[in-house]
Amino acid sequence: MAQTALLQGIHMKNGKIKTCTLTKATITVRAVIIFLSVFTLVGPFLLKYSAIDWPTAIMYTLDNLKMMFLQPTFNQITFSTAMTQILITLSLAFLATILGAVLSFFLAISTAKNLAPAGLSNAIIAFNSIIRAVPTVLWVLIFAIVAGLGAVAAVLGMMLHTIAYLTKAYAESFEEIEEGTIEALRASGANWWHIIFHCVLPQSASYLVSWTFLRFETNYGVAIAMGAAAAAGGIGFELFMSSSFYYDLHEVGMITYCALVVAIVLEVIALQIKKRLMTQ
Repeated sequence: MAQTALLQGIHMKNGKIKTCTLTKATITVRAVIIFLSVFTLVGPFLLKYSAIDWPTAIMYTLDNLKMMFLQPTFNQITFSTAMTQILITLSLAFLATILGAVLSFFLAISTAKNLAPAGLSNAIIAFNSIIRAVPTVLWVLIFAIVAGLGAVAAVLGMMLHTIAYLTKAYAESFEEIEEGTIEALRASGANWWHIIFHCVLPQSASYLVSWTFLRFETNYGVAIAMGAAAAAGGIGFELFMSSSFYYDLHEVGMITYCALVVAIVLEVIALQIKKRLMTQ
């Protein structure tokens, strides 16, 4: 019994005992997680803080935060200009999300284990894993080499990362469909596309919308960053100019509040869409 406990991880879930065999892969993953956790906790204590004047640093930090969040105001740009720039940012995020979602759907039906051959599925999974491993900003900068800094590079970089993200999410949603339903359609003579549009798509529609809107919210935040990093325009570029070019922290605070309000509105819309889909 003791040897079995060493070879298997035992845990309780919903009152049931589940075992997980400790393979080399699981041991490696756990070792990496433990190392990263220890490094995260110990790392800050290994830094040298002797050159920092703590009282002055804290005083300036609090003063900057006060100007940003307690005294926000528009100086260089107007409120209407800020809203226009936010619309540009939303447009970049929307375009990258929609294009990525359409391509992701067709890749996902070629990735789901219950719909596609194993060889094709594994190849797409491996390719998407490589794409996801590279941060979005690096993809944007890579595309900027060809297309130049601007909105085109930002949309292409966000779209590529969106495809890798949504393909995985969509494929997992497709794999949750009961195999018996698919087999019944196959037995009745339905071809592959009939199964996709009459079984897979209707049963996973709510999940597809949820994942797509979640990615749209993520791309909105990324588009703000790309406005500064890739000169893509939008509110991110205005934020960069306010914080780095003419150093107006009052304006930085107001722009931050505007971006936050839009993010909250997007979250509310996402919840409403999810409720409607769940009640259908």
